[in-house]
Amino acid sequence: MVNAAAPRMRSCWFLLLLLTLAVPAASLGAADKPASEMNFTVSMDRPDTHYFHVVFRSEGLKGETQDFKLPAWTPGFYQIMDYARNVLNFRAEDEAGRPLTWEKTAKNTWRVRCGRAAAVVVRYDVYAFTRFVAESFLDDSQAFITPASVFMHVGGHLRHPAVVTIKPFPGWSRVSTGLDPVPGRPATFAARDFDVLYDSPILIGNQEVLPFEVLGIPHEFAGCGLGAFDREKFVSDLKKIIEASAQLMGELPYQRYVFISIGEGRGGLEHSNSTALSFDAADLATPDGYKKWLSFVCHEYFHAFNVKRIRPAALGPFDYDRENYTHMLWVSEGLTVYYEGLLLNRAGLFSREDVFELLQSSIQSCENSSGSLFQSAAASSFDTWLQSFQRSGNAANTTISYYDKGAGLGLLLDLKIRHESKNKKSLDDVMRYLYRAYHLERNRGWTDTEFRQACEAAAGASLAEIFEVYAVTTTAVDYPKYLAYAGLSIDVEPKDTPGAWLGAEVRTQNGRTTVTNVEWDSPASRAGLSIGDEVIALDGARTGPRSLDEILAGLKTGQAVKVLISRRGAVREMEAVLGKKTSRSFAIAPLSEPTPLQAAILADWIK
Repeated sequence: MVNAAAPRMRSCWFLLLLLTLAVPAASLGAADKPASEMNFTVSMDRPDTHYFHVVFRSEGLKGETQDFKLPAWTPGFYQIMDYARNVLNFRAEDEAGRPLTWEKTAKNTWRVRCGRAAAVVVRYDVYAFTRFVAESFLDDSQAFITPASVFMHVGGHLRHPAVVTIKPFPGWSRVSTGLDPVPGRPATFAARDFDVLYDSPILIGNQEVLPFEVLGIPHEFAGCGLGAFDREKFVSDLKKIIEASAQLMGELPYQRYVFISIGEGRGGLEHSNSTALSFDAADLATPDGYKKWLSFVCHEYFHAFNVKRIRPAALGPFDYDRENYTHMLWVSEGLTVYYEGLLLNRAGLFSREDVFELLQSSIQSCENSSGSLFQSAAASSFDTWLQSFQRSGNAANTTISYYDKGAGLGLLLDLKIRHESKNKKSLDDVMRYLYRAYHLERNRGWTDTEFRQACEAAAGASLAEIFEVYAVTTTAVDYPKYLAYAGLSIDVEPKDTPGAWLGAEVRTQNGRTTVTNVEWDSPASRAGLSIGDEVIALDGARTGPRSLDEILAGLKTGQAVKVLISRRGAVREMEAVLGKKTSRSFAIAPLSEPTPLQAAILADWIK
């Protein structure tokens, strides 16, 4: 269990300092109020149309013109989203309701001629009908607001406080968000600046709310249509994850925290004191499904430390108009994947074998892919804005996931630090140092060099092989060397997979079998198959009634087969020589006779 007294004392004085320096506009005294105010009102009178109506009132702006801008992306989801595509019916007026002229000067910028107006009021509608954690959604069941997709800001005023008033659809009674409520004003919330506003999703409806406390700090899990599951165990396990994180980092870094479930789907997006989740509650009914859920929610929660506070310098303050590049997402996301298993183990929810399986899965996914031949962890981090999260076609063969590769690199760093320090230091010490030195003391992110320096200081030795080779090149990782530091073996020997291999991934729909991907340097690739081809028959056996895998099961490696396809309406025949696919299991197991240091490292690393 967590020794809560000391962490909470440190947390209290720090939170008091934060509140003194950064009080939301709504709670400032009259003498301290900023010269201007920025207030939003969001209504949703006809949710079946999927339109939010937004009124944004700004007072005390100086200048003949003002640019009203909507972000092009949202932090945590490294893809240009072009939210402005969903905006319509923009109009502007002064404090007396007189129209002001405006023009669009960029895809996400509306320039308003204000003249000497004491206040500028802009009104616009936002179409919201994508149920996803990085989008906004509105129908007659609930509303979910991704703030970057709904709330404009005035150019040059991102540091300005903002107040948001929600007008729920009649019959909806709850608003769940990490924003601070404004006392005495129903459904009204304050943000000390627009970075905080854009980092605080909002769920509106009749969602179920499961409240609980950890270390005296209020938390809640809120969601519509959560279904049937053991809520007591569910909340108990969430508390264990949070307690394990607090024990690792020394405190909880917020005044309250909200888990927001937006419904079925697959995805999560981290925020400073909340997270947006989409998942199928039915998955919680099976042991395997529940384990995956625990990993998922642990990952998103730990981002409250790693990414939101322990972060590369590029990840805030943000430029919301364009990409914000970093080579270090393998640290931000990959190390968060790595800590999933460790935290769940420390929380008593995962066994040592469970942790090994998680690590094995991440390493397999990366190292068995052809993308590992072409892209490094650093390049994957930087180029995520190009390939985004849609790794299909060429990207499926030539890119890797910085989540998976980063988890493997986190493993190397942790075991190397433990080995070089004779088990006196670990990656835990690095994370605590970064949190204290850069978030608490300097209030900024760290540079790539500073991250490496922190790791090497903990190790008391050079980590050049990890930082100069494995993180930035495609050189094969010597996993056995690093796993041996903890008295473990890892199976890296390539083994043949059963059956003949064609190397074409397909989807069968309405009796048609269509190629969705062609693996790098596979028999299908050498034969000339392409994405989009319809496979009619393989060696005379008709596809559709039988799956491609069923047909391949009756064929042999080295056998030349005829592949009958339809491409753009023309039927043609190709010849493919079936091969044998190999893969590595990366199965992790204890050594039979570990040294005392190896045994001590394993015992301290994973319980």
